[in-house]
Amino acid sequence: MEKPIKILSIDDEEDIRYALKAIFDYEGWSGLMACNVEEGIGLFRKHQPDIVLIDYHLPRINGLKGVMMLRELSPNVPIIVFTIDEDQEVANRFIEAGASDFALKPIKTPDIISRIHLHIRLMESQNKRLTEEEKPVKGIGAPTLELIRECLQKTREFSTADQIAANTGLAYQTTYRYLQYLQAENFLEVKSNYGKIGRPKQEYRLKLTQ
Repeated sequence: MEKPIKILSIDDEEDIRYALKAIFDYEGWSGLMACNVEEGIGLFRKHQPDIVLIDYHLPRINGLKGVMMLRELSPNVPIIVFTIDEDQEVANRFIEAGASDFALKPIKTPDIISRIHLHIRLMESQNKRLTEEEKPVKGIGAPTLELIRECLQKTREFSTADQIAANTGLAYQTTYRYLQYLQAENFLEVKSNYGKIGRPKQEYRLKLTQ
């Protein structure tokens, strides 16, 4: 019998920890609950969880520093950040620190379950994929990058970051950061859609030679 997936949740709100524990129990996952980063680091060292959920706004040591500390302990464990902030600049800082993905508060049960299942699949595929030398850059994970590229390869049409996020199951902030990387590496064609009043939306597709 396979061991259950172990998930560490670091959140200072007791009701959030209680709700997440109920979700984990329902899904057959083993939940480890911490109310701050120090406690979470201790549980991580002791139990070596498969996935970490961490809140952005935490007492004493915030989630950004917490992600950095967790990455020092494991380069590969998926780290999903809970936040009420949709600021892309904040998301980029988290990804550079080592975050894998995001989930917005208030927590929606179907969203967090699907997000965890996605990262379980990515985690399982990681051992079959690229070596450390082949990984692109800090903050860009090979399995997530491949997921986005596979999504783009399925269509020759231009797609928005929102559409790509919906099709991959990743958070918008994560998707946008990886699209920025692919654009900088000259893998994408990008156009601006001025169809509606307001700020134009960027649309992306893989270059035809990819």
